[in-house]
Amino acid sequence: MVLSLALVLANPANAEMESPRKQMKKGISAEDVTCKTGLSLVIRNNGFPVCVKSVTAEKLERKGLGKIITKEIQMPAKRPEEIQVVPASAGSIVNFYITDDDLNLAHSGIETVSTEGLFEFSINGVAIDGPTSMIETGPDTGKFYIKLQLPDTVNGKPLSQDDVVLIRYLDASDYSGEKQVLVKSVPLTKSFAKVQTRGGGSRIGHEFIVRVYEPDANRDSKNEDKIPLSQLKYEGEGGIRTTLANPVFDANSSYLIETGPNTGIFEVEIEIPRQIDGKTVDIGDWYEIKYIDRSTPSNTDEEIVLKGRIG
Repeated sequence: MVLSLALVLANPANAEMESPRKQMKKGISAEDVTCKTGLSLVIRNNGFPVCVKSVTAEKLERKGLGKIITKEIQMPAKRPEEIQVVPASAGSIVNFYITDDDLNLAHSGIETVSTEGLFEFSINGVAIDGPTSMIETGPDTGKFYIKLQLPDTVNGKPLSQDDVVLIRYLDASDYSGEKQVLVKSVPLTKSFAKVQTRGGGSRIGHEFIVRVYEPDANRDSKNEDKIPLSQLKYEGEGGIRTTLANPVFDANSSYLIETGPNTGIFEVEIEIPRQIDGKTVDIGDWYEIKYIDRSTPSNTDEEIVLKGRIG
């Protein structure tokens, strides 16, 4: 893959730039002469233009031997290569982006690039097939979108929670011009939510905090979001089945409320009563608080379970 050669050919005007004298013979005025990238245009006191390095141009002007017309044209800084991954789930799709300016040859259009020889994909060390092409996110972005469809099984075994997808990008020329391999691992998960408790333990009649970490529920970055208590099931010994919306838990709100704008952490204060729907709660009984995640990457409803015992 000769990306460096293609990049030069994409700007042939720079490779075949005529000298200032030849440009003037074609009728171009001294002030309109074009210099190669990296050079400054200076008009000497005799009226003739020259294209020189910026250091030389400044010396000539400082000594009164010429006037700088255009400063050295700097090549735009190359964006560093990187892989950005959107969270993935088992039996689903890994969406990710690769930034590489070497692949951005048609600066006025959107590139579609073959992935042959650029990527290697594996799950738990087993090679899998990947997409045949990737598409630029917009004109001149140098950022490309890749959609990796995951198989249902690997070596005859269904994909499961916490299997790991490994993405290897074989970069012919990195930010410093050297060859390198970019590697990104993506653990598969059905939900990114977590349920925790804090403060007061799980003693009968004592207040404590139920906390849910749920980035998908953080929809408003400027204000606190809310999660209905009905999305948290409570199950206990003796056949207790209800939700935290049940008034017996004496919650301080009918919602889990985000702890601040854009935190993705939601809390509510409750207490476990002596009786729930006519059933007695005893010390040592087990209980479970289940958060129903309805915004998973796999587009399925998943239960995130916190297990505990009454203190």
